[in-house]
Amino acid sequence: MTQAAPLIDPFARAITYLRVSVTDRCDFRCVYCMSENMQFLPKKELLTLEELDRMCSTFIRMGVRKLRITGGEPLVRRDIMTFFQGMTRHLESGDLQELTLTTNGSQLARFAEPLAAAGVKRINISLDTIDEKKFAEITRWGRLKQVMDGIDAALAAGLKVKINAVALKNFNEDELFTLQEWCLDRGMDLTFIEVMPMGDLGNEDRLDQYWSLKDLRARLAERFTLTDLAERTGGPARYVQLNETGQKIGFITPLSHNFCESCNRVRLTCTGQLYMCLGQEDMVDLRAPLRASEDDALLEERIRAAIGQKPKGHDFDYSRQVADGQMSRHMSHTGG
Repeated sequence: MTQAAPLIDPFARAITYLRVSVTDRCDFRCVYCMSENMQFLPKKELLTLEELDRMCSTFIRMGVRKLRITGGEPLVRRDIMTFFQGMTRHLESGDLQELTLTTNGSQLARFAEPLAAAGVKRINISLDTIDEKKFAEITRWGRLKQVMDGIDAALAAGLKVKINAVALKNFNEDELFTLQEWCLDRGMDLTFIEVMPMGDLGNEDRLDQYWSLKDLRARLAERFTLTDLAERTGGPARYVQLNETGQKIGFITPLSHNFCESCNRVRLTCTGQLYMCLGQEDMVDLRAPLRASEDDALLEERIRAAIGQKPKGHDFDYSRQVADGQMSRHMSHTGG
């Protein structure tokens, strides 16, 4: 593949990480991500799997080295494995360093082995509780056993698993150490995420759910000695090690600690819209230039123009006890 000039934003940050939503559909209806009666996009608006391949290949040619596939739930997209198998060629050439995905785990019993065969080495599984009743409550439609079977299949296939848990006040506060011990027993890393004001159209009050990770970290420190790690995985998490167990715990804190200064990523929706920042409404349509020409020159030009608009940071802020910087779109639309 002939490499193009790298993507550099106005703040001299190289853009090397692309998160791609391949569908807005999901088999769960998690309360902080979707409304129960979601209106999904017409299929003709979605990028086809061939278009997704072409789009991602263009970004890789322009310097993207890490590709994370998201949704909705990416594994409910019909024939999605053909896309993963297509991306394998970029791993084999060395142009792409990592192909990974974020999933709810529901389909992993079926897909863990094919994903590993396609070159996926590690995955993130979104799981906020390991209490069956609470899991049914927060996912509305989910079955915990199905996810647990998927996690077992992923570990058996040799995938490194990281659990992502949204920290929710009065919901999973009492499971802090239960989750920590459960992950430790299975050799899985654990990252906590502060709830974000996405898709808030009067349905949910995020302030009621907001559990600051400063508080969560302080609770961990009552039981363990925490050592800050310099490690980064290309995402926004900050990591600590629990000295007594050697376990790695991550914190993603868009609200109590802004992590924008090192942002190296952009997000592509399943309809071909490029969001330069999760916490801003600005986006650039890449579907039109993709479909306008079989040649990628117009698409590359539009991508460069988009990166030239990447802001310094987002506007999420709960410090004044109001949800400033609220996004009108649902998290499932942009991709987790």
